[in-house]
Amino acid sequence: MEPFSAEEHAAISNAIARAEANTSGEIVVIVARASDGYRSFALMLAALLALAVPLPLIYATDWPIEHIYLAQLIVFAAGAVLTQWEPLRIAITPTALKRARAHQKAVEQFIVQNLHTTEGRTGVLIFVSVAERFAEVIADEGIYRKVRPEMWEELINELTVNIGRGSRTEGFIAAVKACGEVLAEHFPPGRGDCNGLPNHLIVLDDPRRP
Repeated sequence: MEPFSAEEHAAISNAIARAEANTSGEIVVIVARASDGYRSFALMLAALLALAVPLPLIYATDWPIEHIYLAQLIVFAAGAVLTQWEPLRIAITPTALKRARAHQKAVEQFIVQNLHTTEGRTGVLIFVSVAERFAEVIADEGIYRKVRPEMWEELINELTVNIGRGSRTEGFIAAVKACGEVLAEHFPPGRGDCNGLPNHLIVLDDPRRP
């Protein structure tokens, strides 16, 4: 993932501020380089490959057990070394697992960023995990009662199309604007609104951190 420039950060921050000016809701935008390191899965796969080594060698060769055991160790060691390369780990990880981890990360960030503590339960998280090619909107229960789920699906579809085209900044700005329009319709500004959540883009670089 290419780092976001200062200009990109500023443009997205301004979009959030404009959107929140017309609503009592709160919008947080987070981009994660990856939602997990997938090291445990990679090691498990290397171990399974090593466990599969003895059977064909026992039936197809007359190798002594010591040589078969050594081959097993070599296969495991090679697998463990190769999977130190993160792009390979991510490539061999099943899509379902990657989506599950990315969704889990999104839920964690919803809690970490205190979106669940907003007055009226009107917090919205726009979350993208780059390595998993995953994007999701998580809205608090106050919003889910009034906004149809298809609205968030449309927002995410447009965002992912823009990211795929290389227009990530424009995509985030459009997503924030659309989110702000939805919130403004159902949750107009109230007296004494407190903007207690960050109005800037949050970038998570280390998948080991929550």
